[in-house]
Amino acid sequence: MTYTISKMLTAAVVIALVGAVEASAQTNLSSAWTFTVETDTGITNPAVTLVQDGMTLTGHYSSEALGENDLTGTVDGSEITIMFTADLQGMPVDVVYTGTINDEGVISGTMDIGGGLVAGTFTAVKTEG
Repeated sequence: MTYTISKMLTAAVVIALVGAVEASAQTNLSSAWTFTVETDTGITNPAVTLVQDGMTLTGHYSSEALGENDLTGTVDGSEITIMFTADLQGMPVDVVYTGTINDEGVISGTMDIGGGLVAGTFTAVKTEG
């Protein structure tokens, strides 16, 4: 009986790991992206380049509001987090985007600047061309 339970647990762990690897492999975010960000101060359209290596993201963020910034992040299945530090009127502030990617390849979620100083929502699509 113990042997059967052990085999079942081992099989369940293997299935879970294969599922996690497949989910990460299916979500390839390496591309140029156009974001649409909506806050109380208006709508902006940052250009973002992402490079995915497994669950790790690196890249570059460019917008009139927050300037040019290198970014880091993670992807876990459909869950995505992107972060960087921007210069906001001479002060360094943390910027965090948290969202999910849907079956159509659109990322959507929330963004936060400075731990609640500015908050908003965003969508992002791969840039064509």
